[in-house]
Amino acid sequence: MKDKKKAGKANDRDTAKLKKAAKAREIGDTIFVRDFIVDCNVGVYAEEQGVTQKVRFTVEARVAKDVFSTGDRMADVPSYADIIDTIVALARGGHINLVETFAERIAERVLADRRISVVRVALEKLERGPMRGVEIIRPATKAAAREFGRG
Repeated sequence: MKDKKKAGKANDRDTAKLKKAAKAREIGDTIFVRDFIVDCNVGVYAEEQGVTQKVRFTVEARVAKDVFSTGDRMADVPSYADIIDTIVALARGGHINLVETFAERIAERVLADRRISVVRVALEKLERGPMRGVEIIRPATKAAAREFGRG
């Protein structure tokens, strides 16, 4: 019984230290998925209709500075697995003409998690001529926009 009480007090101290450290944060952590390649139906040109092409995705999501895990629980923080699931669901959801539209849809879904303050989405078409694509940054709030010099 004493061991459990000691362990509980140690965990409480660790949690208090983490919370104190979080208060000192200027910006939140970043979760990311980089260089995730998916076969997609994307493109506006005739030769891109009805075929798939490889697209590389990089998504970085800034977590609000007061969001972090003190209890080593996945539910405490946003997950990069959700970003992967979003990309795959959109890629399987039918043809999208513009990579810009694809990026906007990813950003919208990632920002639906209120714990995310800013998202950066980059898409690169890998198969049709020189590598090309789009990169967007979308803040959830005006304060987040100012952090990136966009507000």
